[in-house]
Amino acid sequence: MQDKTNIKEVLNEKEGFQIWWRLLRPHTLTASFVPVFVGTMFAFNDGTIEIRLFLAMLLASILIQAATNMFNEYYDFIRGLDNEQSVGIGGTIVRDGIAPKTILNLAFTFFGIAILLGVYICMESSWWIAVIGLISMLFGYLYTGGPFPIAYTPLGELFSGFFMGTVIIGISYYIQTLSVTVDVILISIPVAIFIASIMLANNIRDLDGDKQNGRKTIAILIGRKQAVKLMGFLFTASYVLTVLYIILGILPILSIVVILSSIKARNVIKNFEGKTKPIEMLPAMIATGKTNTLYGILLGLSLLISHFI
Repeated sequence: MQDKTNIKEVLNEKEGFQIWWRLLRPHTLTASFVPVFVGTMFAFNDGTIEIRLFLAMLLASILIQAATNMFNEYYDFIRGLDNEQSVGIGGTIVRDGIAPKTILNLAFTFFGIAILLGVYICMESSWWIAVIGLISMLFGYLYTGGPFPIAYTPLGELFSGFFMGTVIIGISYYIQTLSVTVDVILISIPVAIFIASIMLANNIRDLDGDKQNGRKTIAILIGRKQAVKLMGFLFTASYVLTVLYIILGILPILSIVVILSSIKARNVIKNFEGKTKPIEMLPAMIATGKTNTLYGILLGLSLLISHFI
């Protein structure tokens, strides 16, 4: 078994500012940036946008995602899921020695700032956004907090994809247009799938440890090999839906550029196949986040450019 020093070296974990940067779990933050970007660009493609609302929504979304990551860090430690040998993307408590209470307080602080940004967004759009936003924040906490954490069930991917994908895209579109269309809900589905896949990748990597600690994730229920096949199916479904939306005229023809991200999606599956140790699956984890990033940025840019054509 590797000791603490070796684990930190393998993961290339540095001291100082890098500790707090890792606490945010930066490569997962694309799951908050992408839906805001896509929803806003879809609104821009339909008309105009208010930049201040976009920036406020973007920052609030990132803060909520970062806080959710911190809750995950805190409660995984409290429940004994994390230890010095864990190769997860957190580790600020078990390897860096940051006090658990500090992380919990920082998470609630981020939530507080997000609420203030939400007040501004509501003043400029609708107070119904406050209701939806508070519900989203509640589920962000309940993902790993509370007596029955969602992340410990087979529904983790479904909840994360829905709230971080469909809900955020819908809100981002609504605050710009004061409406929500069927089309914007439809285009949120592939994005939601890619976001859910980030959680699925995490659960595939942590399958053995999660199983020992009583979790019942979808990866545990169907097994690692089938979970990897499920991820491949989800990726394929996302690209098929995108092409279908282009054919139906929901997305512009330029959106076909998102197919380029499928190269990274194939790398995810390849890097998972035949791997059983968490450290061996880190490249697949990273590639999953990059797939979501590439797909989302290419989709958003295609909508932006199409506005001017």
